[in-house]
Amino acid sequence: MDIRRATPDDAPTVHGLIRELAEHQNQSRSVTVSVDDLKRMLARPEITYLIAERDGAAVGYVSWLQRIGFWSGEDHLALDDLYVTGAERGNGAGELLMRAVAEAADGKVIRWEVAEANVAAQRFYARIGATLVSKKIGRWQPR
Repeated sequence: MDIRRATPDDAPTVHGLIRELAEHQNQSRSVTVSVDDLKRMLARPEITYLIAERDGAAVGYVSWLQRIGFWSGEDHLALDDLYVTGAERGNGAGELLMRAVAEAADGKVIRWEVAEANVAAQRFYARIGATLVSKKIGRWQPR
């Protein structure tokens, strides 16, 4: 299995993986990003998107943004998504992707959200040694 950073040329693959994750979570309607949007996003230095490949085929990804915590004054990585295709779950891709994030973090804190209903993901994160903290997430889209 190979882990590599996505480039703007990978935007169609990235788009397909994002759509797969949304379908897996029954949230297909939420995906409004286009391939062209992703090309622009993947060129930004604060955005990192790693693709896991087996025999040249994408089987998963992890994405994050570099952020700063105003309370601590320290940088951290804000993990956006971790996804492994159904056929590859349980074969180590998720752990390899998270280990790659840990290496990139270089000692910085890694933060993310996981849905309360996603028990399988919670078990995975606990297995790799993550601490899960309960928190309500606010969302507001003023018009």
